[in-house]
Amino acid sequence: MARYTGPKTKIARKFGEAIYGEDKVLTKKNYPPGQHGNNRRRKTSEYGTQLKEKQKAKYTYGVLERQFRNLFERAARTKGITGEVLLQLLESRLDNVVYRLGIAPTRPAARQIVLHKHITVNGEVVNIPSYQVKPGDVVAVREKAKSLEVIADNLAGFNHSKYPWIEWDESVKGGKFLHLPQREDIPENIKEQLIVELYSK
Repeated sequence: MARYTGPKTKIARKFGEAIYGEDKVLTKKNYPPGQHGNNRRRKTSEYGTQLKEKQKAKYTYGVLERQFRNLFERAARTKGITGEVLLQLLESRLDNVVYRLGIAPTRPAARQIVLHKHITVNGEVVNIPSYQVKPGDVVAVREKAKSLEVIADNLAGFNHSKYPWIEWDESVKGGKFLHLPQREDIPENIKEQLIVELYSK
């Protein structure tokens, strides 16, 4: 399946935010990429603002257009505030949970770890990054992968109490997905209401 593999700094500069994690280039070049990036003063339309917010969410969580649309439609059918439910569905993706647990430093790295069959859900190996983790599920590092240096390095010094909806268990090198996160607990700078307005047109 096609996925964005281009320069991450270019995308971060496009949105003016370090959506892939710390980005030192943003401190020097906090303007859009391209020849005229520093001179653009064009006013963005309402549609443009909404579209930009959707694109930001897609790039942040590493989701393609069709997947994102499907998640939105599912959120719209679910009881609750559609925008908040959409973010909860994105946060429940297995690759995102692996990232939140500190097993991987970025979501793309988490996706790779999942694809390489290093992760289990309730003791069973799952290699589908988009797998929806449910409350009560335990996501952990597979026994054979616990000795991998890259995973040990990622976990070293990670603050496992960062996210109140996940409970870390050092003995299994994993965590329990306690409940869906509340909007105020999700640190991503995404204006989900703009995405709802865009899809509601």
